[in-house]
Amino acid sequence: MSRPATAAAAAIVLDGVRVVRDRRTILEVPRLELPAGAVTVLFGPNGAGKTTTLRLVAGLDRPDAGVVRVPAAPGGRPGDVAYAFQEPVFLRGSVRANLSLGLALRKVPPKERAARIESAARDCGVGHLLERDARSLSAGEAQRANLARTLALRAPITLLDEPLAAFDRVGRSAFLEELAGLLRRQAGTVVLVTHDREEAFRLGDRIVVLAAGHVRAAGALRDVLAHPPDREMAELLGYIVVIDDDGAPLGIPPTGLQLGPGERAFGFVVERVVEVGLEERVRGRIATRNGDVAAEISLPVGARAPAPGETITVSAPGCVFIGS
Repeated sequence: MSRPATAAAAAIVLDGVRVVRDRRTILEVPRLELPAGAVTVLFGPNGAGKTTTLRLVAGLDRPDAGVVRVPAAPGGRPGDVAYAFQEPVFLRGSVRANLSLGLALRKVPPKERAARIESAARDCGVGHLLERDARSLSAGEAQRANLARTLALRAPITLLDEPLAAFDRVGRSAFLEELAGLLRRQAGTVVLVTHDREEAFRLGDRIVVLAAGHVRAAGALRDVLAHPPDREMAELLGYIVVIDDDGAPLGIPPTGLQLGPGERAFGFVVERVVEVGLEERVRGRIATRNGDVAAEISLPVGARAPAPGETITVSAPGCVFIGS
């Protein structure tokens, strides 16, 4: 759910934007609005145009055509933007000194500056590292400190480029829920780039799906997931795409298959059974009108594990119609 817009929140509009590199159009956006007060995720594969879009909003790049409108900050100043790059860069000195620099440049009074640093560092889990040399941090610590530096600015617009990219799998999983809470406590508009579905779904109020420099879907996360516009976008969003008996394309959510018959049932040819943590998962292929489709289901506790080559019945009650 989107957070209510505040006086500090700012909406962003891209209108008729085109970006050309080496005579090739790498981004073309007829119109896109990033609403105030929401966490909007720019999602898509590498090379989709996500970071290019973020840099346009930040004012680091300019479009070859069209305009990017970032409303003025309170007091009529130009759009006030905080940007966390994918790879943190720190100057010599402590983490505290690096967090303080941006605040000092924005003329934040020393007392308030210290309070913001302590608050942001604590929220991002680096409060105990404030006196550490910033260049000695591990990759995950540096990413947390980078986020703290950005959030301490309390800008109306916060831009994050792959904020969890430097984390290992365990650290990423642990911080993902923390980050979701942090962003929802942000006062302003947040725009975040990721190519990871779990991050997009866990962090975003809204989602913009980009592919090959074009916006393929945009809106509230729930709406986009419920109505993928075509097969390519459905697969990008993680759906297993099958054709039902009426010839309609259906999207099965990644965890939407269950063992046994149901309203929409399929034959499932077992390839192997694997243990993942405390559960067993069956990997195989669904036989559909558009050919066999790779899929996976979780076995209920106590259920018999089928043998490789066996055909079992599975159902998908949570299907969505693609392009509806």
